[in-house]
Amino acid sequence: MKYSTCVCFSWSLLTVAVIPVSLGEMYTSLLNVKQAISVERKLIDYLKTYIDHESERLEDVKRFYAKVSDLHTELYKGPATAMANPLVAFTLIKRLHSEWLNVVYSKEALENTQALRSSYEEEDADLPKLEDLQGAAKGLMRLQDVYVLQVASLVKGRFQRVTNGKTIDIIQPAVSVPLSGDDCFLVGKVAYEQEDYYHSVQWLEESVRLFRGAGGDWSPENEGTLEDALDHLAFSHFKTGNISYALSLSQELLHHDPMNGRVLQNVEKYEKLLVTSPPTSITGNGLRRPGSNNLRTRDTYERLCQTQGSQPIHFENPRLFCDLFTNGNPGLLLLPVKREVLSLQPYVVLYHNFITDTEAEDIKRTAQPGLRRSVVAAGEKQATAEYRISKSAWLKVSAHSTVGKLDQKISMLTGLNVKHPYGEYLQVVNYGIGGHYEPHFDHATSPSSPVFKLKTGNRVATFMIYLSSVEAGGSTAFIYANFSVPVVEKAAIFWWNLHRNGQGDADTLHAGCPVLIGDKWVANKWIHEHGQEFQHRCSLNPEE
Repeated sequence: MKYSTCVCFSWSLLTVAVIPVSLGEMYTSLLNVKQAISVERKLIDYLKTYIDHESERLEDVKRFYAKVSDLHTELYKGPATAMANPLVAFTLIKRLHSEWLNVVYSKEALENTQALRSSYEEEDADLPKLEDLQGAAKGLMRLQDVYVLQVASLVKGRFQRVTNGKTIDIIQPAVSVPLSGDDCFLVGKVAYEQEDYYHSVQWLEESVRLFRGAGGDWSPENEGTLEDALDHLAFSHFKTGNISYALSLSQELLHHDPMNGRVLQNVEKYEKLLVTSPPTSITGNGLRRPGSNNLRTRDTYERLCQTQGSQPIHFENPRLFCDLFTNGNPGLLLLPVKREVLSLQPYVVLYHNFITDTEAEDIKRTAQPGLRRSVVAAGEKQATAEYRISKSAWLKVSAHSTVGKLDQKISMLTGLNVKHPYGEYLQVVNYGIGGHYEPHFDHATSPSSPVFKLKTGNRVATFMIYLSSVEAGGSTAFIYANFSVPVVEKAAIFWWNLHRNGQGDADTLHAGCPVLIGDKWVANKWIHEHGQEFQHRCSLNPEE
């Protein structure tokens, strides 16, 4: 896809300002990405029609060529004899005056092209936008960082990292594809435009390698070229202090584009800098990863995501247990729920087989039309954020009978009043490419939080239902409690957000790890303080 581009060059900075036509959020929900497959199927049909029409047109051109060539091979061997026949002379004049004109200035090619473009534009509303491309690229870089993936392996369609000096496969997906030089260029360019040279260097290095391997040949569907990749990579290395390599890459670029004045200027500047200061060599391992304003517990968060629920020291606690749980409710006596206590502080339990396949599909299907980009609290308002990549929808009890059944079952298991407004409507969430939710609290930490709009107090508890399974990633990580829970299909996880005295429990800081492979769906039920006076009594101890 092409966009209006304004390129401004100087020796100090290569900037590419791309003006999006409209914003897109396809990348924030894997459901929308799946729906894009049907759009491309339509485009394939349109292209096939175009090829068929162009083939017919070219066959007509070939036929005309053969006809005229045969005349010159046979009939016009003796021009004087041929032109003596007035019929032959007439057909020559007519052909040169009109037939050649009709072939050379035929509008058929333009009409075929216009038909293809019109068909393409009809699908414009369902096509990914610039924001989607950037979001998908950022998703790949997020997965690279959180799961310590090797870029060279990702390019080959493999998900690998180095552990104890050995390259190991984290997951071997059923379906995968290698990336092209142009694919890598676009990922690197997204990082480059954010002045994130840690990622741009790694991805553009792969882009240059692949473009070189293809002999620098350009394909019409490509956005970038070897020269583009060299240009961006050279400046990325310059910004990281690797001036000698930036010079080498710029000199290689001049072999392809010797009259490029900006690059000639850069080479001159790099040479002067190398004279005044010693050369610096920085490898990919020495590059500094960008910091994060929203993530002060990044190391713990990423470690818990990488272990995907396998923290033996935590789970070897003898006080943790599994049982068949009824909560003393008559409705569960004949069909108790398998309960697994995962943590005592904070109190976190997993209820296995909480939901059936049919119920999960009912909830996902009902939520699909209402899915919108997920938001986070921003003061008194709510806004989208890079640290939460998903789409969500809110389901009332009236949306489907299954919603009411789930509310009833949640109430039986927790003993809490979950009816609105004491419980929020069921929130259904579908994660996107590298979809995640960085460490956060479910309960409000500010009196101006939108959580208090219901006027039923703070969120005392969270009940989260896993509506799908994933192949890898997507764990729920409890940061300060130092454990993570993998996605368990059809299970539900429950925890208290507040202490008995109504204060927020800091140990409930948790995160949704990026989904590595799979389509993650969850449903959240947030239960508020009010309405629980006789179900969840306050403690007599103000410190509890």
